[in-house]
Amino acid sequence: MIPDNPEKHVSARGFSIAFTSAVILSFTGILIRMISEDYGLPALILAFWREFFVVLTCFPYLLLFKRHLLKINPKNLPFLILFGAVLALFNILWTLAVTLTGAAVATVLVYASAAFTAILGRIFMKEQLGWIKIIAVVLCLGGCLLVSGATSQAAWQTNTVGILTGLSSGLMYAVYSLMGRRASQRELNPWSALFYTFLFAAVILLTLNLLPLYFIPATASRPEEMFFLGNAWRGWLLLFLLAAGPTLLGFGLYNVSLSLLPSNTANLIVTSEPVFTIITAYFLLGERLTGLEIVGSLLILSALVILRLNKNALQGG
Repeated sequence: MIPDNPEKHVSARGFSIAFTSAVILSFTGILIRMISEDYGLPALILAFWREFFVVLTCFPYLLLFKRHLLKINPKNLPFLILFGAVLALFNILWTLAVTLTGAAVATVLVYASAAFTAILGRIFMKEQLGWIKIIAVVLCLGGCLLVSGATSQAAWQTNTVGILTGLSSGLMYAVYSLMGRRASQRELNPWSALFYTFLFAAVILLTLNLLPLYFIPATASRPEEMFFLGNAWRGWLLLFLLAAGPTLLGFGLYNVSLSLLPSNTANLIVTSEPVFTIITAYFLLGERLTGLEIVGSLLILSALVILRLNKNALQGG
């Protein structure tokens, strides 16, 4: 009788969790689009409330049922503050990238994180980078290019600053993935890490919104603007659903997957998020799928199949 391979079971579980995270995160774009289009909420004000409502949702549960997860070793506090700063900086760069380049190009640039994570994971985390992962990275990047609609020349008619900002957002997403992996190596519970990361990110984003930093677009022009939605209760409900649903569960499960998989593998799997976003938008919003979106989706899904079938890639090879 062939004995079970514990690493194989852990990798398969990690793949399933990362895949589920991608599916849940795919609702993020739809909810953000609804809030932005219906209410015109400035992006960094939205980002603050998103982070804040994650903390507000997570804290009562941890306090009542998992109080021990609120206790952290003081030596991990600087790490968690830095982790939160990375999340906040990612939000800022992503917002700037969308402002400077448009959503299509920004989407491709942020998912350059797959390549950044593979390279940085190899350098700093000693994660293996074989041909299977290289092929998967290429397929994911090509797929995101098609799915986002960034193949048109008009989408790329922008300035150098916009391109560099978008690439920087991808770099920050990669750093977030590496820090999530490092958190597991520090024996930080994924949900503890999520709570404190979003807490510190919310504090940073609140500070940025309240300071007169007019060179950063989409922030509050005055303190009262933090309550931009006023008595639009549907808007507040959508914000809360965004935080308590796809953000909390999506990032939480992603953190869990980073404790089970190499950061480059987990990041590659989550890169499938745009595929599920366009599928969800098709059924919920009636948006039509173009031929390029279908081909791009197939490329990304092919990368996932390659990863899933190759146990060495899942386990770090």
